[in-house]
Amino acid sequence: MKKPLIYITRKIPNEVIESYFDSFDIRMWERADIPVPRDLLLKEMEHADALLCLLTESIDKELLEKATKLKIVANMAVGYDNVNIIAARNKGIIVTNTPDVLTDTTADLTFTLLMATARRIVEGNNFIKQDKWEHWSPLLLAGSDIHHKTIGIVGMGRIGQAVAKRAKGFEMEILYHNRSRNFEAEQEFQATFCKIDELLDKSDFVVSLVPLTKETRYMFNKTSFQKMKSSAIFINVSRGQVVDEAALYNALTSKEIAAAGLDVFGEEPIRSDHPLLNLENVLCLPHIGSASVETRMEMIALCLENISRVFNGKEPKTPVRG
Repeated sequence: MKKPLIYITRKIPNEVIESYFDSFDIRMWERADIPVPRDLLLKEMEHADALLCLLTESIDKELLEKATKLKIVANMAVGYDNVNIIAARNKGIIVTNTPDVLTDTTADLTFTLLMATARRIVEGNNFIKQDKWEHWSPLLLAGSDIHHKTIGIVGMGRIGQAVAKRAKGFEMEILYHNRSRNFEAEQEFQATFCKIDELLDKSDFVVSLVPLTKETRYMFNKTSFQKMKSSAIFINVSRGQVVDEAALYNALTSKEIAAAGLDVFGEEPIRSDHPLLNLENVLCLPHIGSASVETRMEMIALCLENISRVFNGKEPKTPVRG
């Protein structure tokens, strides 16, 4: 009997997939550093029974129409805005994601980015490397305190709660905005639910952890930044498209807000001529929120487990319900 074919859109270590060789034929794009070319992906979809993909791949209607054998799309991320869920559902294709396993790792990165931006860590490192450190002065690279400040978390899901947990260790006041109240977070972290305008007005740190939807696209715009404190720091570890980057640039250059820490951008990857990279009060990272070795291996393993369960007649562990 012919084994189901899994196509993997990026090269991953053999040790992660070797236990599946007896049950599946596995093909993958030969590069780990660059995405599979679109034309090759479309060709592979004519034969694949399962797809393990990254956010870099657009699993759109065109691709799904070519995927006549496809039973499951296992998306290696929590977000799934790269997948046309409706088109997949109409074809009876299951879509899964990788929640939970990356929660703490992404929360670690979120708080790292917040701290590094507030205390100007990268600026300090570059200051020494560029031989600019000649004297000590009282306000040399003085940044912002984190302890006892107010953090506004926009999106109090799993990662938002994990960030709130870390904020409690710094004795921060925690405000949050969400589609619905999170009573668990309110009880456990003494977080206060508030409207977005109130959160923007009161927060010293505004942290975006919202999924990308029609409602959240460009929710951080010119008006949003105008409502923030001039000393506020904006952190985005969700999706780049929730931010109007031109408005953010203007807010930073006009000193409407103090600084920004960004792990995501409207179009990725960005290049060195991106306007935000030219600002000293912006710290940029290349979308590495979940990028620890342990977590990435767990994400791959979860994708493969979901695929295996589907072909063994079981419910996948983490199906996308939206």
